[in-house]
Amino acid sequence: MTNLDEQARQILRRNDQGGYTLPTYGLYPYQWNWDSAFAAWGFATFDISRAWDELDMLMASQWDTGMVPHIIFHKPDPGYFPGPDVWATGQNPATSGISQPPVTATLARLIWEMDPEAGRDRLSGIYGKLLEWHRWWHVARCTHGPAAIAHPWESGRDNCPDWDIGMAGVDGTGVSPYTRRDTGHVDPDMRPTKEDYDRYIAMVEFGRSVGWDDTKIVEEGPFLMADPGITFILLRAHEDLAVIGRALGHDVTEIESWSNTLRSALPLIWNDALGCYDARNLRTGEFANVMGSGAFLAYLANAGNPQLDAKLIRAWDLVQYGIPSADPEAPIFNPRKYWRGPTWPVVNALLSIGFKSAGRDDLAERLRNETEMLIRKHGFYEYFDPMDATPCGGADFTWTAAIWLTWVRHSPKANMKGAA
Repeated sequence: MTNLDEQARQILRRNDQGGYTLPTYGLYPYQWNWDSAFAAWGFATFDISRAWDELDMLMASQWDTGMVPHIIFHKPDPGYFPGPDVWATGQNPATSGISQPPVTATLARLIWEMDPEAGRDRLSGIYGKLLEWHRWWHVARCTHGPAAIAHPWESGRDNCPDWDIGMAGVDGTGVSPYTRRDTGHVDPDMRPTKEDYDRYIAMVEFGRSVGWDDTKIVEEGPFLMADPGITFILLRAHEDLAVIGRALGHDVTEIESWSNTLRSALPLIWNDALGCYDARNLRTGEFANVMGSGAFLAYLANAGNPQLDAKLIRAWDLVQYGIPSADPEAPIFNPRKYWRGPTWPVVNALLSIGFKSAGRDDLAERLRNETEMLIRKHGFYEYFDPMDATPCGGADFTWTAAIWLTWVRHSPKANMKGAA
């Protein structure tokens, strides 16, 4: 066991709130949806019962519609903005009004496969809720074919350049006054701008004004964009959920139909001019004309092709560490600004799952090795500058610790021997 192994476990234990896990102290004081699923994966390497507890608590806040919200406000924290009073969803416990990338079925399958016999009952206990959540995605967000997001935060890649054309149509000038917390914990230059944040809050205020009615949000809301990242994550999750369902003895015809429908919609997010998958403004039909990590998540869903291979390798070869979240040759590229250029160990982990599934062990090992170098150099940060490895965002980050324990430390050559 390396020093980093124990550090990673300590981070998970320290961020553990008794059934749910904080992404990191200070910056993120609640339970976040996809962070929580990764936390469960990490816990499964040394406390598999605690891993299932994490997923149970995440799914316990599912709405009657089937949506699993992106934030669950378990305990009061008046300093955080936007808090439960801003969202005003009427849920108990209080939650946000949007969802987040549905990685849970994929990670639940990986956790279950660590100990299939012991995990069968726990998996069975959340299967129906996962099914309802996937149905919500199909009914509420796949109305135009690909998976759509009604707020950039729903994508998990909050301020990535993919959303710029949709954000341009959102009027944030009339939002209520507020004070942000994020810029008090990390360098403001690494975070979304105030103009962006005004627009984010305007979208929240719209959702609140229509009582978080999904139909009204999709039909009338200020922002709706097809998201390649969510589309590919959901497509992979459908397939993993179908595997789980069959193993539990369920009819998975409905899940298979969702998967087939979603895969048939992929041409709608292929941008011939760009030569890769691309986000699309569903209000105008306009492509974002941006290449980034959302497009590369195609490998997670076995949707790669030679054109995308060439785009991936070009972008990857332009940086030193991991896959960048935006094209390094694009004018918008910023290697330290949140989702506008940095490499994210957690996204690298998802991409590696895709590479392995596609038989691309060479790419999976290159990505694992580069992600390992980042963590060995600087520890468990939220994300990193892909050019020079500068650590960015929050420190002692749960999902970075989790992917160390589950993926990064497992070298096929040496099993990661040696001290940190």
